[in-house]
Amino acid sequence: MDIIQLHDKQFKPYISEQEIQDIVKNIAKRLENDYPTFKNPLFLVILNGSFMFASDLMKYFKLPCEISFVRFSSYSGTQTTGNVKELIGLNEDVSNRTVIVLEDIIDTGHTLEKIIKTLKQHNNTDYRIASVFFKPNSYQLSHPIHYIGKEIPNDFIVGYGLDYNGLGRNLSSVYVLHSPNS
Repeated sequence: MDIIQLHDKQFKPYISEQEIQDIVKNIAKRLENDYPTFKNPLFLVILNGSFMFASDLMKYFKLPCEISFVRFSSYSGTQTTGNVKELIGLNEDVSNRTVIVLEDIIDTGHTLEKIIKTLKQHNNTDYRIASVFFKPNSYQLSHPIHYIGKEIPNDFIVGYGLDYNGLGRNLSSVYVLHSPNS
Protein backbone atom coordinates (compact mmCIF):
# COMPACT_ATOMS: atom_id res chain seq x y z
CA MET A 1 0.00 0.00 0.00
CA ASP A 2 1.44 3.37 -1.07
CA ILE A 3 0.83 5.80 1.78
CA ILE A 4 1.43 9.44 0.84
CA GLN A 5 2.21 12.32 3.19
CA LEU A 6 0.60 15.75 2.69
CA HIS A 7 1.56 18.27 5.35
CA ASP A 8 0.86 16.55 8.69
CA LYS A 9 -1.55 13.89 7.37
CA GLN A 10 -1.17 10.52 5.68
CA PHE A 11 -3.42 9.24 2.93
CA LYS A 12 -3.88 5.77 1.43
CA PRO A 13 -5.06 4.78 -2.08
CA TYR A 14 -8.83 4.85 -2.47
CA ILE A 15 -10.02 5.27 -6.10
CA SER A 16 -7.75 4.43 -9.02
CA GLU A 17 -7.06 6.68 -11.98
CA GLN A 18 -8.74 4.14 -14.28
CA GLU A 19 -11.93 4.08 -12.20
CA ILE A 20 -12.02 7.88 -12.21
CA GLN A 21 -11.65 7.97 -16.00
CA ASP A 22 -14.48 5.44 -16.34
CA ILE A 23 -16.65 7.63 -14.09
CA VAL A 24 -15.93 10.74 -16.18
CA LYS A 25 -16.58 8.90 -19.47
CA ASN A 26 -19.93 7.74 -18.09
CA ILE A 27 -20.90 11.29 -17.08
CA ALA A 28 -19.91 12.57 -20.55
CA LYS A 29 -22.03 9.88 -22.22
CA ARG A 30 -25.04 10.71 -20.04
CA LEU A 31 -24.63 14.43 -20.83
CA GLU A 32 -24.43 13.68 -24.56
CA ASN A 33 -27.64 11.61 -24.28
CA ASP A 34 -29.41 14.57 -22.64
CA TYR A 35 -27.88 17.11 -25.03
CA PRO A 36 -31.00 17.53 -27.22
CA THR A 37 -32.78 19.07 -24.21
CA PHE A 38 -30.01 21.63 -23.57
CA LYS A 39 -30.19 25.25 -24.75
CA ASN A 40 -26.81 26.66 -25.79
CA PRO A 41 -24.94 24.68 -23.07
CA LEU A 42 -22.36 26.32 -20.85
CA PHE A 43 -20.19 24.16 -18.62
CA LEU A 44 -19.49 26.10 -15.44
CA VAL A 45 -16.38 24.78 -13.70
CA ILE A 46 -16.08 25.33 -9.95
CA LEU A 47 -12.43 26.05 -9.19
CA ASN A 48 -10.05 25.02 -7.87
CA GLY A 49 -11.08 21.41 -7.39
CA SER A 50 -12.95 20.72 -10.63
CA PHE A 51 -10.18 21.65 -13.04
CA MET A 52 -9.13 18.02 -13.67
CA PHE A 53 -12.73 16.84 -14.01
CA ALA A 54 -13.48 19.63 -16.48
CA SER A 55 -10.37 18.93 -18.53
CA ASP A 56 -11.11 15.22 -18.79
CA LEU A 57 -14.84 15.72 -19.39
CA MET A 58 -14.15 18.09 -22.28
CA LYS A 59 -11.98 15.39 -23.89
CA TYR A 60 -14.86 12.89 -23.77
CA PHE A 61 -17.76 15.26 -24.49
CA LYS A 62 -17.93 15.61 -28.28
CA LEU A 63 -20.79 18.06 -28.82
CA PRO A 64 -20.72 21.87 -29.15
CA CYS A 65 -20.52 23.73 -25.85
CA GLU A 66 -18.84 26.59 -24.02
CA ILE A 67 -16.90 26.51 -20.78
CA SER A 68 -16.39 29.10 -18.05
CA PHE A 69 -14.93 29.18 -14.55
CA VAL A 70 -15.95 30.48 -11.13
CA ARG A 71 -14.25 30.03 -7.81
CA PHE A 72 -15.74 29.54 -4.36
CA SER A 73 -14.09 28.55 -1.11
CA SER A 74 -15.56 26.79 1.90
CA TYR A 75 -12.87 24.49 3.32
CA SER A 76 -10.24 24.98 5.97
CA GLY A 77 -7.97 21.97 6.43
CA THR A 78 -10.12 18.83 6.37
CA GLN A 79 -13.40 20.50 7.41
CA THR A 80 -15.97 22.57 5.59
CA THR A 81 -16.45 25.94 7.27
CA GLY A 82 -20.07 26.30 6.21
CA ASN A 83 -19.14 29.80 5.05
CA VAL A 84 -18.89 29.98 1.25
CA LYS A 85 -16.90 32.84 -0.24
CA GLU A 86 -17.10 33.82 -3.92
CA LEU A 87 -13.55 34.46 -5.11
CA ILE A 88 -14.09 34.62 -8.89
CA GLY A 89 -17.60 35.44 -10.06
CA LEU A 90 -19.79 34.62 -13.01
CA ASN A 91 -19.22 36.93 -15.99
CA GLU A 92 -21.27 35.22 -18.74
CA ASP A 93 -24.87 35.83 -19.68
CA VAL A 94 -26.55 32.63 -18.49
CA SER A 95 -30.16 33.57 -19.15
CA ASN A 96 -31.91 31.40 -21.76
CA ARG A 97 -29.27 28.69 -21.71
CA THR A 98 -28.49 25.45 -19.95
CA VAL A 99 -25.70 25.69 -17.40
CA ILE A 100 -24.00 22.43 -16.43
CA VAL A 101 -22.23 23.01 -13.11
CA LEU A 102 -19.11 20.84 -12.77
CA GLU A 103 -18.16 19.97 -9.21
CA ASP A 104 -15.37 17.72 -7.98
CA ILE A 105 -17.28 16.72 -4.85
CA ILE A 106 -20.56 17.59 -3.17
CA ASP A 107 -20.74 17.01 0.55
CA THR A 108 -22.85 19.39 2.68
CA GLY A 109 -24.10 21.30 -0.37
CA HIS A 110 -23.25 24.78 0.96
CA THR A 111 -21.14 25.64 -2.10
CA LEU A 112 -23.84 24.25 -4.39
CA GLU A 113 -26.43 26.44 -2.66
CA LYS A 114 -24.28 29.52 -3.32
CA ILE A 115 -23.83 28.52 -6.98
CA ILE A 116 -27.56 28.03 -7.52
CA LYS A 117 -28.29 31.36 -5.85
CA THR A 118 -25.72 33.03 -8.14
CA LEU A 119 -27.31 31.44 -11.23
CA LYS A 120 -30.76 32.65 -10.20
CA GLN A 121 -29.39 36.18 -9.64
CA HIS A 122 -28.19 36.00 -13.25
CA ASN A 123 -31.68 34.96 -14.48
CA ASN A 124 -30.88 31.30 -15.04
CA THR A 125 -33.36 28.58 -14.14
CA ASP A 126 -32.09 25.85 -16.47
CA TYR A 127 -29.12 24.22 -14.80
CA ARG A 128 -27.80 20.72 -14.21
CA ILE A 129 -25.35 19.61 -11.54
CA ALA A 130 -22.60 17.11 -12.35
CA SER A 131 -20.24 15.90 -9.65
CA VAL A 132 -17.51 13.28 -9.75
CA PHE A 133 -18.08 12.41 -6.08
CA PHE A 134 -21.11 12.78 -3.83
CA LYS A 135 -21.38 12.25 -0.07
CA PRO A 136 -25.09 11.52 0.47
CA ASN A 137 -24.67 11.18 4.25
CA SER A 138 -23.31 14.74 4.46
CA TYR A 139 -25.71 16.39 2.01
CA GLN A 140 -27.95 18.92 3.78
CA LEU A 141 -29.98 20.27 0.85
CA SER A 142 -32.79 19.09 -1.39
CA HIS A 143 -31.44 20.27 -4.75
CA PRO A 144 -31.12 17.32 -7.14
CA ILE A 145 -27.68 16.25 -8.31
CA HIS A 146 -28.34 15.29 -11.93
CA TYR A 147 -25.09 13.49 -12.74
CA ILE A 148 -23.32 11.66 -9.93
CA GLY A 149 -20.13 9.83 -10.76
CA LYS A 150 -19.69 7.92 -7.50
CA GLU A 151 -21.30 8.05 -4.09
CA ILE A 152 -18.76 7.82 -1.28
CA PRO A 153 -18.89 7.78 2.52
CA ASN A 154 -18.15 10.89 4.55
CA ASP A 155 -14.36 10.40 4.43
CA PHE A 156 -11.83 13.13 3.65
CA ILE A 157 -10.24 12.52 0.24
CA VAL A 158 -7.52 14.15 -1.85
CA GLY A 159 -6.38 13.83 -5.44
CA TYR A 160 -7.98 14.44 -8.83
CA GLY A 161 -8.37 18.14 -8.02
CA LEU A 162 -9.18 17.72 -4.33
CA ASP A 163 -6.64 19.04 -1.85
CA TYR A 164 -5.55 19.16 1.73
CA ASN A 165 -4.39 22.72 2.43
CA GLY A 166 -3.28 23.16 -1.18
CA LEU A 167 -1.52 19.82 -1.67
CA GLY A 168 -2.71 16.75 -3.56
CA ARG A 169 -4.71 18.32 -6.39
CA ASN A 170 -2.27 16.99 -8.99
CA LEU A 171 -2.67 13.32 -8.03
CA SER A 172 -4.36 11.31 -10.80
CA SER A 173 -5.86 8.85 -8.29
CA VAL A 174 -7.86 9.60 -5.14
CA TYR A 175 -6.54 8.96 -1.65
CA VAL A 176 -8.41 8.78 1.63
CA LEU A 177 -7.24 10.03 5.01
CA HIS A 178 -5.27 7.24 6.68
CA SER A 179 -5.23 6.67 10.40
CA PRO A 180 -2.17 4.51 11.18
CA ASN A 181 -3.93 3.03 14.23
CA SER A 182 -6.93 1.73 12.27
